[in-house]
Amino acid sequence: MKVWQLTKGAASLDDLHLIEHDRPVAGPGEVLIRVRACSLNFRDQLIVQGRYFGGPIDRDITPLSDGAGEVVAVGDGVTRYRVGDRVAGTFFQGWRSGPPNPNPGPALGAPPADGMLAEYVALPENGVVPIAASLSFEQAATLPCAGVTVWHALMEGPKTVGPGRTVLILGTGGVSLLALQIAKAAGARVIVTSSSDTKLDRVKALGADATINYRDTPAWGAEAARLAGGGIDHVVEVGGAGTLAQSMAAVGFGGEVALIGVLTRDGETGPHALMMKGASLRGIFVGSAQMAIDLNHAIDACGIKPVIDRVFAFDQARDAYGYQASPDLFGKVVIAVQ
Repeated sequence: MKVWQLTKGAASLDDLHLIEHDRPVAGPGEVLIRVRACSLNFRDQLIVQGRYFGGPIDRDITPLSDGAGEVVAVGDGVTRYRVGDRVAGTFFQGWRSGPPNPNPGPALGAPPADGMLAEYVALPENGVVPIAASLSFEQAATLPCAGVTVWHALMEGPKTVGPGRTVLILGTGGVSLLALQIAKAAGARVIVTSSSDTKLDRVKALGADATINYRDTPAWGAEAARLAGGGIDHVVEVGGAGTLAQSMAAVGFGGEVALIGVLTRDGETGPHALMMKGASLRGIFVGSAQMAIDLNHAIDACGIKPVIDRVFAFDQARDAYGYQASPDLFGKVVIAVQ
């Protein structure tokens, strides 16, 4: 079979190679998946550059946490899946349900776990979930990291998103657009920021109630609070240290900033702005298999279709990485495996 391999010590896309490899087999408790599509996340850029947690990878790996396909074989003892089932891998292979815990298992696409960018992948039965019946493989492949992260941020906190609540979303990448779609499906009012008026027009077409061009409005946190009538209930914070101060200015009394992203590393991160408002900062690091299952049920019930910017062929994986890192990105980048 064909598989993309990132070599030990990788520091750039020059270290990503398409190779031939033996097809895996489904061992006891495992399912063999014919992968049909994968998607990229910002995390995958960091891994290629040797900048992910722990630095450069210490072994050769198959990259990408996100992929969907169909089961083509099952190992001894597997009871949950049959040949022909449409499935996706879970980001964390050992976190089935419940709140965050110190032992979620390996995360696909970073040592010690190979990822999904291959024609065939064998995964433990517990590290797989059914995909939404209403989605294609390409659409389903956008969800294991970005979609579950958003579901965790908006629907698994102490106060879930719903009618009468406001959500502030930063940017128009994969996480942000899925947050817009899920928040709107839940009945919330949504405000989106971007530096591009063209992209802001596109999010309005997707249902955004208000938008802010943060280049034209440097104090965009205060403007978001004003548009919300005093403060935001839920901030989907994907920017990191460089945007956190503005997000804390935007959040309202009793609101929450869901800290997801690390796009920027420098900035004011002191939490004192939250104190007088009784607001909170909650760290989000993807989520559990049960969150993925609940997300897929909601997608089927609400008719949500993830926004795919571009689909690349399997042998164009390097081009997919390049486009996903470009300022043109709007939504998710997908690699069709077949």
